[in-house]
Amino acid sequence: MVRALSLRLQLLLLQALIVCVVTLGAGLVAVWIQESAIRDSYRERMVGVALSIARLPVIVEAFDDPDPSAAIQPVAEVIREASSLTYVVVTDVDGIRFSHPHPDRIGESVSTDPSIPLSGQVWSGTETGTLGESYRVKVPVYADGDTGEDDAGAEIIGSVSVGVLESELAADLQSRLPGLLLAFGGAAVAGVFGAAWVAALIRRRIFGLEPDEIAEMVGERETMLHRLSEGVIRVDHRGIVTSANDAAERIIDRGALRGRRADETLDGPLLQVMEDGEPEGRLVLAGERPVIARSTGLRDDRGRLVGATLLLRDHSELHEALRQMDGQQSLTEGLRAQAHEFANSLHVVSGLLELGAYDDAREFIARVRPGGSLDLGPDAAGLGSELTALLSVKLARSRELDVALEIIADGTPPAEAVGDIVTVVGNLVDNALEACRPGDRLRVTVDATAAAVRIVVDDSGAGVPDSLHDRVFDEGVSTKDARHRARGIGLALVRRVARRRGGEARVSRSPLGGARFEVVLPEPERVS
Repeated sequence: MVRALSLRLQLLLLQALIVCVVTLGAGLVAVWIQESAIRDSYRERMVGVALSIARLPVIVEAFDDPDPSAAIQPVAEVIREASSLTYVVVTDVDGIRFSHPHPDRIGESVSTDPSIPLSGQVWSGTETGTLGESYRVKVPVYADGDTGEDDAGAEIIGSVSVGVLESELAADLQSRLPGLLLAFGGAAVAGVFGAAWVAALIRRRIFGLEPDEIAEMVGERETMLHRLSEGVIRVDHRGIVTSANDAAERIIDRGALRGRRADETLDGPLLQVMEDGEPEGRLVLAGERPVIARSTGLRDDRGRLVGATLLLRDHSELHEALRQMDGQQSLTEGLRAQAHEFANSLHVVSGLLELGAYDDAREFIARVRPGGSLDLGPDAAGLGSELTALLSVKLARSRELDVALEIIADGTPPAEAVGDIVTVVGNLVDNALEACRPGDRLRVTVDATAAAVRIVVDDSGAGVPDSLHDRVFDEGVSTKDARHRARGIGLALVRRVARRRGGEARVSRSPLGGARFEVVLPEPERVS
């Protein structure tokens, strides 16, 4: 099997071919320019010689002699030899020669058309005459010897034709070719050596890899990159996203990221992680998704922009699983407490029956609340199963913490908003429970109308300092222990959910003495 050419050899051959083709083309153009320059130089000299002869008084006056050639031939030959021309021919209006390099041709008619100079024009070009193919110039001879522009009406008595053989022009060009060939040959050799150096440099830059190896590595990289569950975003020193895998685009949820500016597609906390560098990871929000973000940083040790790689791990499922686990644990504790309470009630009833206090037993049974410790009361009937289940768990948790939880519900939330309401209520109640101490009060109000769902959570805890009212919903801001890296996420998520639905989240002082968090979620059809 024939082995494919190496990348270095391919680059060398391709560049050498390009250099040779370009050099050859440039050489041909240079030769053409040189040939044109030689021809123009000869033309200027021949025009000057021809006009000089046509103006000579001895030439003009000889036209009236019985034998014009006797005076014209010697002068023409002297000028021809002095000008290094092939011929100088003077003719009358009938084209009869008065001079010629071969005297035996004198008196004969010219072999080419003399009509152009006899019409008063100066003509130049290549024609074939008695001496062969020549490059020639023809000018008219006026009776008064003038050939200026004012002689439009002057009498033309003949013409002067001077020329040089094309072979002499070719010989002149060939005498200059060695220098041109040497110059372009040197340029071609230098270009080939330069191509060899470039090929070696490129091979070093790509670590000696061959094209098939590069293609295989790129394919493997793309496959691995797009199959990763972790989002990968690469940003160059200009702040442009150069690559982003499928997981990153799913997490960011703003369409294709490649080629866009990072500061236009990434949220502020993600940009901060990317610029600062966070090798261990930081919990931030990407839209409404909690993610662990890690980065190499945009600047090196000298402060120069070098680009960064941002790694995103979606923690939505983990957070949901933890929340569900916490909820199940709280529910289990609540059910255990309810079972314990029910067992105590049974013991009381059993004791009363054994004592024969039947009326007291019936009265005790009537006093026991029918719904048990997890009953939310009649107001919660219209909240729906998901929100009711959530609040039941929070009720069990509040009793465990010795916090009096009151639930006020009015109206039935729309089905399409239940998920967002659960998110908002869950985060606000968790925040409030953390802020409360044993013996504190907590009140949750869910007011659903045709226009919007209004959620208010009041507590009698320490409250939120006035200085934090404008920033408490910002990501990373928390009144809790700053050592907990996961703080400052829940309230930020609440505000993002509210704004997505066209609403807003506010914080103020509660009538209970602590903090009041109020969130308004408009109906989708009413969102502007």
